[in-house]
Amino acid sequence: MKRLSRKTVRATLRALFTIALPVCMNQAQAASSYPDRPITIVVGYPAGGSVDLNGRVVAETLAKKIGANVVVENLGGAGGTIGAQKVIRAKPDGYTLLVGSLNEVVIAGLVNPAVKYNGLTDLQSIGLIGDQPLVLAASKLTDIKQASDLVRVAKAGKSAEYSYGSSGVGTSLHMAGEMVNAELPAKFMHVPYRGVSPLVTDLTSGRLALGVFALSSALPQIESGQINAIGVTSAKRSFLAKDIPALAETPALKAMDISVWFGLFGPKGMPADVVNRLQTSLRQVLADPEFQKKYRMTGSNVMLEQPDVAAFLAAEHDKFKKLAQTAHIAVEKP
Repeated sequence: MKRLSRKTVRATLRALFTIALPVCMNQAQAASSYPDRPITIVVGYPAGGSVDLNGRVVAETLAKKIGANVVVENLGGAGGTIGAQKVIRAKPDGYTLLVGSLNEVVIAGLVNPAVKYNGLTDLQSIGLIGDQPLVLAASKLTDIKQASDLVRVAKAGKSAEYSYGSSGVGTSLHMAGEMVNAELPAKFMHVPYRGVSPLVTDLTSGRLALGVFALSSALPQIESGQINAIGVTSAKRSFLAKDIPALAETPALKAMDISVWFGLFGPKGMPADVVNRLQTSLRQVLADPEFQKKYRMTGSNVMLEQPDVAAFLAAEHDKFKKLAQTAHIAVEKP
């Protein structure tokens, strides 16, 4: 093979550098000018739910901190996965983001064979926003009044005689019920519902013994005396209802620790400068006193101390994969 002369090599390198320089400059200019147009935050649920409330409260303050209009797009369906899929497929330029939750980022891919994305690798994490505990409640017509009664029923081998309702198979609420089963151990039977209203109806009538809710959703029924609160599923009590014990306060359930968390994500492959800008702006949002006040009104805790998000998501994936396998609803993927 003929060896090129030094002169030819230098000329070739100059030509390549001349071609590459504008591309690099354009990329640098794009990152440094970000954002120069409105940012869209996709919410994979209809308006009015907990994820939507997160998206709207974050969008309002983020717009002030990052210096651009931020609009919320509700794209409901398939348990939040349609919205997540749209963001994953979006151009990774930082203008299409996702306010996502535990369900569509972690659990959906473990239990739904139709979900083809991996929330841990196909989404770029910008940061966590906050979390909210769930609550296990009971019908006032059942003999389960507190967490110790769950233990009593389980030890007597009678748990299969009791059913618990949730918002659907494979949701975080369903997983919370299965964690109770795994910890005791017990065999409380799962009944999926579509929405809080029919679940409450069956609880108050006594057709259903137990139900798992988002705490903020269940409080009106608990405070009105329609249903009994057995305990929150987080490791500690919630500021929203400090008189409701944590299930983990009962020794047999000390490992109980499930909360629905919310985070800001983008498609993988975003420029590092854009990711850094978004992360800085999100930290400013979380530290804003007015944001904190509004956010707590949604029933959620602000995550001021950010964990290593990659490690956090990996741990959540492992925890819920184990629970899904125990409940025999896990999807084995190659």
